Amino acid sequence: IYKPDSLRIRETYNFEEVVHNTLPAVRQVLSGEGAPLDYALMNTGDDGEGGFPFVFLDFRQRRVLFLRTPAEDPARAASGLGNSLKALTHLTTSHVRTLYEQPITALTRLLTLTTRATTDLLDPRGLLPIEHGPIPPLSDAPGMDLAAWEQELDRLTGTRAASGDIRVLVDGREFFPRLIDSVSAAKKSVRLRTYIFDNDDYATNFAELLKRRSREIDVRVMVDGLGTLGGAAATPGYQPSQAAGTDSAVDFLRRDSKVKVKVLANPWFAGDHSKVTIVDERTAFVGGMNIGREYRYEWHDLMLELRGPVVDELRTHYEKTWVRQSPLGDLLAPMRTVKPVNEPTGGMFPIRVLTTAPQHTNILKAQIAAIRNSKQRVYIQNAYFTSDPVLYELAMARRRGVDVRVILPLRGDSGLINRNNAIAANKMLANGIRVYIYPGMSHLKGAVYDGWACLGSANFDALSLEVNRELNVATSHAPVVDELVNRVFLADMEKSAELKEPFPSKWSDFLTELIADRL
Repeated sequence: IYKPDSLRIRETYNFEEVVHNTLPAVRQVLSGEGAPLDYALMNTGDDGEGGFPFVFLDFRQRRVLFLRTPAEDPARAASGLGNSLKALTHLTTSHVRTLYEQPITALTRLLTLTTRATTDLLDPRGLLPIEHGPIPPLSDAPGMDLAAWEQELDRLTGTRAASGDIRVLVDGREFFPRLIDSVSAAKKSVRLRTYIFDNDDYATNFAELLKRRSREIDVRVMVDGLGTLGGAAATPGYQPSQAAGTDSAVDFLRRDSKVKVKVLANPWFAGDHSKVTIVDERTAFVGGMNIGREYRYEWHDLMLELRGPVVDELRTHYEKTWVRQSPLGDLLAPMRTVKPVNEPTGGMFPIRVLTTAPQHTNILKAQIAAIRNSKQRVYIQNAYFTSDPVLYELAMARRRGVDVRVILPLRGDSGLINRNNAIAANKMLANGIRVYIYPGMSHLKGAVYDGWACLGSANFDALSLEVNRELNVATSHAPVVDELVNRVFLADMEKSAELKEPFPSKWSDFLTELIADRL
């Protein structure tokens, strides 16, 4: 983040690659003239509270374990009540604000929530019937007609594909260096929209970059109110003991800077879960990553770098959302337009923007239809899998002979969702769906249906598919779909353990599923 603007990052290495390449040399040095060592324990001298005083080296398995001294964080513990009060205050002001900013949106959200709660209770697909008899073999039928499918999406969603190109960025090690390079080199503007702008050291350093750039260019930031408060209240997986964060990312961004910040309201607990950054009106980043340390270093995730006329469509979404958070926003937002500045060039291909908004569920409609139309394969990776309609359609697709595979994380960031994922995995396994358990936290939200890919911010839960504001992009461009299949889905299946036996059932599973289905 603090590198010179003229310096460009050409290559990055993750910790696994560093360990793999350096451990043999470390082993040779420590072994000297004697027999090769199998293990070594090294004292780092970092004996402060929260430090890492020892490093255990396993040369046979090529593993490195950092042994940490537990640290109490009295400031974080004391801030628990303060965070609760902040959340309550934000919710109260959200409902007051929406009375004069977004009365139509607020009322529509309330109707959506009540209607969904009623229909979910009456929806027979929630039972996910398991047919008796053997699971049929996989079909050898070709995939769906993609030209006809794109026309069906036009009719089903009322959207049209724009043109552009896509660069796939896997994990924080590929995304954040690109983001930092783009922001550092921006000549005109930065537009950032995220669910969580965390208050840890990494997010604070990135906020510093935005503040510095705001003295030279126009920088705007939109954050979801509850999402960012929740991120600040959460305990980080790891933060260096000497690293400094901040109490409030929003306050920090506004302090001594020209960054324009808007905190998005949460009427009826609904949120804006989208993650979009647009630089100089020419480059856009879309996907599942928020701004924070876990997204940079710890969690598996995916972002897409977009160029071309599709960026103008994303600019329009951003500007409408920005205007909506102002007096009479519901009336002004539909009239907000942007002047297109991106021209199609050779090699660009169709890219479709799909959203979830009050009374508009294009991401859900498109993916349900994609499952029903699939003939060859359905590959899905998602950390929050609570949608009974989606589970039902996946089961029916497998019964048609479609190769259905789902990747779930070993451990997510919610105990309730973790258990519900186990319940969903059991249902999928019983219907012949192959389930893979990713070793760690995968926050990635993506799917491939035959030759069509859909990726972005939306989870497979009711909030993402029916209530929150979400943004995905989709394409049938074969090189991009093939890259996603090989670099992401098949690679992650290789890293994962395939589930062969169902998870043990619990007496509380019914109650867990009942609650999770509402989320």
